[in-house]
Amino acid sequence: MNEILRVDGVDVFYDDFQAVQQASFYVKTGEVVSLIGTNGAGKTTLMRAICGVLPAKNGKVFFEGGDITGLPPHRIVDLGISLVPEGRHLFGRMSVKDNLIMGSYTQRARKGAKEGLEMVYELFPMLKEKAEQASGSLSGGQQQMVAIGRALMSRPKLVCFDEIALGLAPTVIKDIYARVKELNGTGMTIVLVEQDVRRSLKQSRRAYVMLKGKVVLEGNSNELTEEEVSKAYFGM
Repeated sequence: MNEILRVDGVDVFYDDFQAVQQASFYVKTGEVVSLIGTNGAGKTTLMRAICGVLPAKNGKVFFEGGDITGLPPHRIVDLGISLVPEGRHLFGRMSVKDNLIMGSYTQRARKGAKEGLEMVYELFPMLKEKAEQASGSLSGGQQQMVAIGRALMSRPKLVCFDEIALGLAPTVIKDIYARVKELNGTGMTIVLVEQDVRRSLKQSRRAYVMLKGKVVLEGNSNELTEEEVSKAYFGM
């Protein structure tokens, strides 16, 4: 498999605070890769830097071999990277359908918006039933489905899922991850940002562990033990 994403020595700051330090990792086309770490480890900040929401002060981000460092978010989305953000960030007063359509704002995605909606509704039939309902009135799990659907509307090649299980019931988490597996089965490349070590290793092909802004451990998920991941996770 060819590399679809490479992050090379990226530093990210919030004013004078360095949140990510010399972070490097890669993702191959068609993989599911987990980025594991505690709250505050720098995972979300790194995802935002990849997607152009935050600037990388140093280092480079490459997508399909091209340097995308410093590109604005809409250009990165148009190239094929989409983010399902932590906390969902839906427009609560807008309908489910309108939230989904917001994901097809790029020129490439607008042409296939109708087909994109049908694809999302096939993946999450409940969203079609509630298409005209305000997204803010949905349950947490249903809102997460809308957030995932919105990301898919841009027709991405790679999707970064940031803490998609946070605050959800176990049965809902199981269903959400079944849909993620289904998407990967179509050839979509997935990056999972997770705090749950066991779930991360189970769901991914390879895993990286972040601690205090640094990538401190990496390996094949079926070869890494929960014990060694937990030690890196807590800096032991």
